[in-house]
Amino acid sequence: MRRVVVTGLGVVSPIATGRENYWQALKAGKNGIGPYTTFDVTDCPVPFGAEIKDFDPSQWMDNKEAKRSDRVIQFAVAAADLAVTDAKLDTASLDPHKFGVYIGSGQGGIETTFNNFKTMMEKGAKRVSPFFIPMMISNMSTAYVAIKHHAQGPNMCVVTACATSVHSMGEAYHTIIRDDADVILAGGTEAALRSISIAGFAAMKAISTRMDAPEKASRPFDIDRDGFVMGEGAGVLVLEELEHALKRGAHIYAELVGYGSTCDASHITAPDPEGNGAARAMRKAMAHAKWLPEDVDYINAHGTSTPLNDKMEAMAIRSVFGEHTDKVLVNSTKSMIGHCLGAAGALETVAAMQSIQEGIIHPTINLDTLDPECAINVVGSRAVEKNVSRFLVNSFGFGGHNGVAAFQKFED
Repeated sequence: MRRVVVTGLGVVSPIATGRENYWQALKAGKNGIGPYTTFDVTDCPVPFGAEIKDFDPSQWMDNKEAKRSDRVIQFAVAAADLAVTDAKLDTASLDPHKFGVYIGSGQGGIETTFNNFKTMMEKGAKRVSPFFIPMMISNMSTAYVAIKHHAQGPNMCVVTACATSVHSMGEAYHTIIRDDADVILAGGTEAALRSISIAGFAAMKAISTRMDAPEKASRPFDIDRDGFVMGEGAGVLVLEELEHALKRGAHIYAELVGYGSTCDASHITAPDPEGNGAARAMRKAMAHAKWLPEDVDYINAHGTSTPLNDKMEAMAIRSVFGEHTDKVLVNSTKSMIGHCLGAAGALETVAAMQSIQEGIIHPTINLDTLDPECAINVVGSRAVEKNVSRFLVNSFGFGGHNGVAAFQKFED
């Protein structure tokens, strides 16, 4: 059986750009949440989130391309370039037919959609941009990355809301195993911080309205949580067939050994209240990996800071791990970078990947009092030292979509 390893990590996030800067910020508990600055918040019901400030797309594409691409595409191109550089991957030397791109997005070019709809309403249909469609459709991020790196192999844009990134990585994993690709750039991208999207989540009562203290609004598993905080960014991993990676002398961060995908089939937005779908996804990932519950050291949780999701996830973890639950450390990257929707799982995987390298698990900031209904071992406000050999990354999305990826320390 072909094996799949991670050889490169690329990050564009609200707290830092680039793998090393991102990791240092996470270890320090840096908070990326504050007032929005990149758009008019006059009609925005919640004027704060985890925003990427001072992003300059001209570092990653020429000015003409930047003007013809949505922010969601720009983030994807940047994260993919950073991952390729981190992997020391000479893309020109690859077999282009076995080089793929799987970068998903939950909402695609929402800013482009909003702006062109407004233009049509105010000035008429003839004033809609000829680039509206290619700037808006979700798969264009994969297209831009493929064109830039001449990746002519499998190319897919997964759209499963907040489970998007983990599903992208998992489907890429299966593609490499069945020998349809040797290298795939896999992950997610999201740039949904605009009034229309925020208003939609606010109308659902899904996001925090902690106006008096935005920096404390994202507080996964805390008894005082009141909703998630929106974020933006992109995370891309270089997934590579093991022999291909060894042949070129690549640094291997970890091995991807399992993937679970399930659906609650319960409700369009609320999770299964007993966490059955999430538990099945964890069990599937662990079964692929041939792990027992006691083999798992750490879980990077979905941990959104919503009342229902955190309770459900804690129940699912306890259901899967039983008496071993208290020995498994859990944290939530979203406490610092907010909920980056389709990009969340990839950004969280990059964070967890560093834990397996350094033996440090980053903090879950703003966790003042653990909710008794979330009876799991959550890392609090300070990073902890822990030898990590095996970990899970959980992602659960609207529609009941569940994705879990299992990684372990590489052993040849």
